[in-house]
Amino acid sequence: MMLSVTPLYAGLLGLMLIALAVHTIRARMRAKVSIGDGGDKALSQAIRAHGNFTEYAPMGLILLALVEMQGAPALALHLLGALLVLGRAAHAFGLTRANTLHPARGLGMMLTFTSIALASLGLIAHALF
Repeated sequence: MMLSVTPLYAGLLGLMLIALAVHTIRARMRAKVSIGDGGDKALSQAIRAHGNFTEYAPMGLILLALVEMQGAPALALHLLGALLVLGRAAHAFGLTRANTLHPARGLGMMLTFTSIALASLGLIAHALF
């Protein structure tokens, strides 16, 4: 089965990953730190924003692809994909601000968790019924 919706969100998330990597590289260059964070708060935040993205985006994409392979309607797939992309973008934005308790961070996690939870529950229900 060819996936037609998931690749859109994979592409968007791939570009976000590159943006976060570049942000981290620039922070490393500013701090003159090659390994670790050297105690630099901005570099530490950049590293965590990049790392957190890589911890959640792949699972979200895997679930989205599985939901699509199960034949879910395009509207449901776009809802899940949009929640994931917006969640990852909001979280990264919030985490890279000077105040790490920025509200976008919490919103981002809520949107990400909603996408992952809905996809997971849908897959479980599809498998059982």
